[in-house]
Amino acid sequence: MGHKKPGFETSTIHGGASPDPTTLSRGVPIHRTSSFVFKSAEHAANLFALKEFGNIYSRLGNPTNEVLENRVTALEGGAASVAAASGTAAIFNTIVTIAKAGDEIISASNLYGGTYTLFDAILPDLGIETKFVDVLDPSSFDKAVTAKTRLIYVETIGNPALDVADIPAIAKVAKRHHLPLVVDGTFTTPWLERSIEAGADIVVNSLTKWIGGHGTAIGGIVTDAGSFDWSDPRFELFNRPDKNYHGLRWAIDLPSELSKIAFALRNRTVPLRNIGACLSPDNAWFFLQGLETLHVRMPRHSENALAVAEFLAGHPKASWVRYPGLAKDPSHEVASRLLKKGFGGMVVFGVKGGRAAGEKFIEGLSLFSHLANVGDAKSLALHPASTSHSQLTEEQQREAGLTPDLVRLSIGLESIEDIIGDLEKALAKV
Repeated sequence: MGHKKPGFETSTIHGGASPDPTTLSRGVPIHRTSSFVFKSAEHAANLFALKEFGNIYSRLGNPTNEVLENRVTALEGGAASVAAASGTAAIFNTIVTIAKAGDEIISASNLYGGTYTLFDAILPDLGIETKFVDVLDPSSFDKAVTAKTRLIYVETIGNPALDVADIPAIAKVAKRHHLPLVVDGTFTTPWLERSIEAGADIVVNSLTKWIGGHGTAIGGIVTDAGSFDWSDPRFELFNRPDKNYHGLRWAIDLPSELSKIAFALRNRTVPLRNIGACLSPDNAWFFLQGLETLHVRMPRHSENALAVAEFLAGHPKASWVRYPGLAKDPSHEVASRLLKKGFGGMVVFGVKGGRAAGEKFIEGLSLFSHLANVGDAKSLALHPASTSHSQLTEEQQREAGLTPDLVRLSIGLESIEDIIGDLEKALAKV
């Protein structure tokens, strides 16, 4: 923009991109290639040694993916981003970039079921233990810190109970103990909350959800704020010679201009390169199309969701309703303070009659699609206790705020009259 930093809306459309210098294509090209030609032996060696940046192999990076990464970096207000094959891959790569066997992480307990299982059942087999704490009590994170703690992890809005994390308060705890705060911003996107501005050091997003917006592709991305100092010896993976990458000490040996993105560089060159969960350029292109309308879609998602929450709050067959935008919601105070542009597109509620009534309700829907996804332009419904969170025990589900009667609604962009009409028809059958 020359005279000023571009606005959010402008960055959703133009961030990270310019017309193709060879063809002058206005649209971002899809670079369907596994690998890239080196200019010389020296050029190849320099790329692998991080002496210069460029394209090597599409598992490490691709020009189409790079536009997506740069655009999300701009929207999050970060320093660098790394795309991955899914949101789950982005989370796993983030954890193993920082923690190793013998380390611990602290996590909010109100997590998406797949993330909870990763932390509770898979990471322990790799020697990484997780302490789960109450997201509504920032002091619980403080009490859980030990000499083995390497990061704190939260979701901006928990899936599925919709408790809103007080990121600034939790960030104070993280900074007091010099720990990186990792935030899953999927349910808010950078339009509703810029997690880095709130205090996050690393932000993870599932591209599959509202960023993509149409349920057509799977992907994830992690953004490095460029704000964390990894030189503390506790972060051994950043301070010892890394045999994954020429014995490089990530917190010590990088030139000054790269040192602030040490996390992003290690994330790309160690887990992404060697485990291989890379994003295809075709899917990166799909997400770029979605990003161009993020600032238009999120207000409508939030507007429709609030209307649905208010409808359900007054319905005799709904035993309870959770939506951060409702004045009586337990998270409304925190949400009102942090989410200035809207409260998101998710509503959860209980149908009177418990699980059986919930199943009857879901089967009575026709406009809503019954499937395991959120963030689509289309309205979606799910019973998480028997599906997305079924691998959790009943006790774990309740700790995450998930009751057997909970129905999760992802509110789409259809006419609000049609959305409420479908809910009304389904409730009438219960």
